[in-house]
Amino acid sequence: MLPALRPAPGRRAAAAGTARPRPRPSVRRGRRCARPAPSFPPRCSRHGRAGRFADPGKEERGRRLPWAIRGGRGAGRRAGRRQEGERGGGEAAAARLRARQGRPKGARGLRGRRPGAAMASSKPLSRFWEWGRNIVCVGRNYAEHAKEMGSTPPREPLFFLKPSSAYVREGSPILRPYYCTSLHHEVELGVVIGKRAQAVSQEAAMEHVAGYALCLDMTARDTQEECKKKGLPWTLAKGFSSSCPVSDFVPKEKIPDPHKLKIWLKVNGKLRQEGETSSMIFSIPYLISYISEIFTLEEGDLLLTGTPKGVGSVQANDEIEAGISDILSMRFKVAQQTRGS
Repeated sequence: MLPALRPAPGRRAAAAGTARPRPRPSVRRGRRCARPAPSFPPRCSRHGRAGRFADPGKEERGRRLPWAIRGGRGAGRRAGRRQEGERGGGEAAAARLRARQGRPKGARGLRGRRPGAAMASSKPLSRFWEWGRNIVCVGRNYAEHAKEMGSTPPREPLFFLKPSSAYVREGSPILRPYYCTSLHHEVELGVVIGKRAQAVSQEAAMEHVAGYALCLDMTARDTQEECKKKGLPWTLAKGFSSSCPVSDFVPKEKIPDPHKLKIWLKVNGKLRQEGETSSMIFSIPYLISYISEIFTLEEGDLLLTGTPKGVGSVQANDEIEAGISDILSMRFKVAQQTRGS
């Protein structure tokens, strides 16, 4: 005879009439899910972080996939910016984002650039004298001037440089250097470079011109003669402060042909210099092409194209007036520089 089987606890409770339903596994946050977490992707619709249950109401908002899946290390930051815009919308959201990042309105964004910064220069060409790097001066570019200086016309352009500190504008005086006793005026047409020029052809040279200006190449003539005798550079004679007075900027569109202009200069109301730009030995396209093969011309650089005959000396308190045809004119006073000033 077989022994009587012992009833299971649940069955005994049922027989006694006190049966209770078996408790279901807890789904509170922090308890392990009975289902193992899949190996990929590491989080699914039922699982939160590290295989734990996720709040079903936060399934979409809380999901965080690895950066390689989300689209790069910056994807999380981009998502945060999108959520910020979704909360407030429009300008209010953008203002909150700027405040959170500590950036003022209009500050530069990614990689330090503003949109469109590569398309437009932040430096106005109309004020090239404030930021232009080079002043390139061409000498003896008018045959009559070369003759009055006792020189033969050059076979190739002769040029030299002035520092950008040589610029001076109307309202400020032209200073005769303390070491100079014979300061000469030379009126010239200036060409303002608007686009970087490196080894450009004559055919393409004018594409690099932004406009023009009237200029004076003030020269300490006695110092220049001494430098020539000693075989020294002309910097003392040509590069002193205020040695390059300039007029307002004239856009290229207002001067269709720069080789059909008349430039003139008066001292105390008396005409000293007058010449036609058509008398240049070397044309503007030739000069740009020639010089750009030697060194690069940058945006904002100024090219002085030479002076016609009639150069002469000026004294302290003289007034110089110069112009381009009927396009523009300018006036400057001459003052004596004292040493140390």
